[in-house]
Amino acid sequence: MKKRNCDTFIIGHVSLDCNIYQGQESRSFGGAVVYSSHAAVAGGWRVGVLTKTSEEDQKMLETIFNVPKENLFHTASPVTTSIRNEYLTEDRERRICTALRVAAPFTVADLPPVTSRIYHLGGLIAGDFDPALLPELASRGKLAVDAQAFLRRNEGGSMVFRDWEEKRKWLPYIDYLKTDAAEAEIMTGETDRSKAAKVLLEWGAKEVMITHNTEVLVQNRDEGAVVPLKPRNLTGRTGRGDSCFSAYITERLEKSVLEAARYAAALVSLKMEKPEPFKGNRQEVENYLQQFY
Repeated sequence: MKKRNCDTFIIGHVSLDCNIYQGQESRSFGGAVVYSSHAAVAGGWRVGVLTKTSEEDQKMLETIFNVPKENLFHTASPVTTSIRNEYLTEDRERRICTALRVAAPFTVADLPPVTSRIYHLGGLIAGDFDPALLPELASRGKLAVDAQAFLRRNEGGSMVFRDWEEKRKWLPYIDYLKTDAAEAEIMTGETDRSKAAKVLLEWGAKEVMITHNTEVLVQNRDEGAVVPLKPRNLTGRTGRGDSCFSAYITERLEKSVLEAARYAAALVSLKMEKPEPFKGNRQEVENYLQQFY
């Protein structure tokens, strides 16, 4: 098999989501890997994906992803991850998540013949990734990690957040770490997002993104940025952090922290206006930036 070259290679489980809002139920394939890959493709980057599903669901992948067919890699799992999301508030910030099925974890042996500038672990549930992947991928390129895949645990179906016990061991391998405000507090004990980011940097992460429903904060040891989110509606709330993080890390390949954060905030603001992965393009994001930022 010919080795593929990518700007970002995203690893994560597809999830068959059951979404319940105001008594109405909808089903769709989602997951961090889906939202992240669409956001990166929109920027014009070379994107690769590795996911795991049941063999039955594999046939759906080319309808879920918009990456080139040759950059879409799959390994089989006995089941496909499936999550039930019951939204409790109009802004969709509060929800009850239930794990219905959980796919097999990713291991180093699953990695296909791909070279990439960034390796992005976009997981859903603690246990999605063998920790041995972190040093292996960090040795190949820049490593981006969404902390959700190490904090959100499946306890008898209930999805609960617990601290990442080995965080200080693994954070030094991570070039880009993403948390939301609640996850940052769980990991550091800090309610102030700026202070939480600095703690995570002290523990070894090289650059930290913390998302919130009002803004995105990014910090490294030399510079930082806080950029507001400006969506005109919230129907596309699901996938906010995944889209924002993926847009940011790909832009950082060529842009400053502030430039990348502004682009990511604009893209995710647009994404939040539709209940699907972001299917726009760079020009639409640039137009939004000019109009609202």
